[in-house]
Amino acid sequence: MIFDGKHYRRLGPWAVLTVLVTSGLMTLNASLSSADGARPIPAPAQDESSNPGATSEIAVLAGGCFWGVQGVFQHVEGVANAVSGYAGGDSRAAHYDLVSTGTTGHAESVEITFDPRRISYGRILQIFFSVAHDPTELNRQGPDVGTQYRSAIFPMSREQQRVAEAYIAQLNQAHAFGQSIVTTIETGKAFFPAEDHHQDFMARNPHHRYIVVNDLPKVKNLQRLFPALYRTEPVLVSSAPPAG
Repeated sequence: MIFDGKHYRRLGPWAVLTVLVTSGLMTLNASLSSADGARPIPAPAQDESSNPGATSEIAVLAGGCFWGVQGVFQHVEGVANAVSGYAGGDSRAAHYDLVSTGTTGHAESVEITFDPRRISYGRILQIFFSVAHDPTELNRQGPDVGTQYRSAIFPMSREQQRVAEAYIAQLNQAHAFGQSIVTTIETGKAFFPAEDHHQDFMARNPHHRYIVVNDLPKVKNLQRLFPALYRTEPVLVSSAPPAG
């Protein structure tokens, strides 16, 4: 058995050697990308139309391992809850062991409940693109490879879809990244919460090697690039207020 990204796989001796070397390089690259790759990017030129009566809204985003994406948004002011889970497939296959095969259509995702009076959907996307993951990596993030780690936005409304499409076009036109954004926009997909042991993983396991290398730098970049939106204490699933 060999550890490849987050998962153990049974491999032959030559495959073991290849994965050990490759995983080491990938982990190093992921660490450098997480620590140094985050950059200021323009805010969305188009955001959601104001809705004075709205006090709660949901965004569903996929950007690699849900541990890190959840951990980032748990430190964002205006976020009431961030739940790790799966989106893009059906309920019958929304289980970690099945999703990890990369054959179910799901992506590891995070359902973010936020107060639109304190933070907009567009600002959520700005954090997502600049801090939470690398939107130019196709079907992978750092050491994790497969369609279940794809970069994706699952709009909850036509308005969210409009904002997401306009923002991706804006960033590509501005050449905000060295390569084109590969983030998909997938409509009509349900979100299914992940197993309990995946919730609050970063907060409960800050010394886990995967978290230290790949995810804690993202939180530091959040604090560096968005100081006014950074909250020191994360909002946890176990203590979050009910949505709405």
